Amino acid sequence: MTRDELGLPQLGRGSVVTVGTFDGVHLGHRDILRRVAERAAAIAVPALLVTFRPHPLDVVNPSAAPMLLTPGEEQLDALADSGPLLVSVLPFTQSLASYSAEDFVREVLVKRYRVRTLVVGHDHGLGRGRQGDVAALRSIGERLGFDVELVAPTLDEHGVPISSSAVRTSIAHGDLERARGALGRPYSFRGFVVAGDGRGRQLGYPTINIRLPSARKLLPPPGVYAVRAMTRRGPLGGMMNLGPRPTFGDYELSLEVHLFDTSGDWYGEQLSIDMVRRLRDTTRFSSVDALVEQLGRDADDARFALTQA
Repeated sequence: MTRDELGLPQLGRGSVVTVGTFDGVHLGHRDILRRVAERAAAIAVPALLVTFRPHPLDVVNPSAAPMLLTPGEEQLDALADSGPLLVSVLPFTQSLASYSAEDFVREVLVKRYRVRTLVVGHDHGLGRGRQGDVAALRSIGERLGFDVELVAPTLDEHGVPISSSAVRTSIAHGDLERARGALGRPYSFRGFVVAGDGRGRQLGYPTINIRLPSARKLLPPPGVYAVRAMTRRGPLGGMMNLGPRPTFGDYELSLEVHLFDTSGDWYGEQLSIDMVRRLRDTTRFSSVDALVEQLGRDADDARFALTQA
């Protein structure tokens, strides 16, 4: 069997597969991936996640496409501790969008990945119009020779099924605690350090300015946040202003992070920033002195929040 016929050379004996966008890689996704790994280990074949870029709604209904929890490489970062797992990222095109559930299963999952068991979540829908629900997939599996296993929803502390859309709602409302509970980790973003105007240094709180690699990254509301940065020097606590700087008449969106107990040149580095707690709204102060006083209180509040995280 050639590589082209298999898609991945490791799959000569078949695979246990799950399919989906897996945006956020939340606890519900992790339960599915755990079951995929268990089933794969039981029959000694690889575990495989088949996912898509861009998000399918970007292609089939762009006006309804959501901002993303884990765009691009952030998704692979979040999957890194999911155990032995192969990840196949399929380009989602108009052609792929036109596949019926049976077309997708036959041409992709069976021919390319030799699926032996397909593991899906409770709200799964595969193929054109999401017509491939669990019942349809089981019927297809009977004809094409694979099993379908359904994983029950994972509930949050309020008894609500965890979903990417629910996490997005939490983030959009600044509820980082509820998002953290659903994700199993702090909500984070990665970005590159770029040059700023140096104003933070003049105020006694030097900042690094972050540029996001993706305009599709979902951010919480503007405000001041306690954060933890993952850097080549190790994890560092800090505070971040997300949004405008109204005291200086600057209303452009910015991401400025003041890191505690460190110094040096960070330009060009890529950092991952965990958002630990929202401290306050962005505010226009009557004077620079009043802003500096508030920054001192923000630093105290952020240090305390980091001790509780």
